[in-house]
Amino acid sequence: MSQEEKSVTLTCIRCPKGCQVTVTLAGGEVAAVTGNGCPRGDAYARKEVTDPTRVVTTVVPVRGSDVARMVSVKTAGDVPKAKVLDVVRALSDVSMAAPVHIGDVVLADVCGTGVDVIATKDV
Repeated sequence: MSQEEKSVTLTCIRCPKGCQVTVTLAGGEVAAVTGNGCPRGDAYARKEVTDPTRVVTTVVPVRGSDVARMVSVKTAGDVPKAKVLDVVRALSDVSMAAPVHIGDVVLADVCGTGVDVIATKDV
């Protein structure tokens, strides 16, 4: 392996097999992916080393409900991994008024990501 090449090993999370996938990077580009047991592992590894993203899940308080004090929420899509803590901080000041329905937008375009945070249950 040359000085410009580096290797990263990941545990794939796209299926139950949990393959140890190795990604070889050359000049910042993916040169090879090995160890994956299915095509999803290849796609996961390539994305994880070049543009890692996450879905953020948490809870926010609900005002005016006799049923529950909190409602579970999640980002409607992936956000950049580097913004996960920013998303959680943005949600720390958010609360919902009852009633809350599955799919209600809790916070639109969270942290300028273009992704909404939505409720995942009825309260």
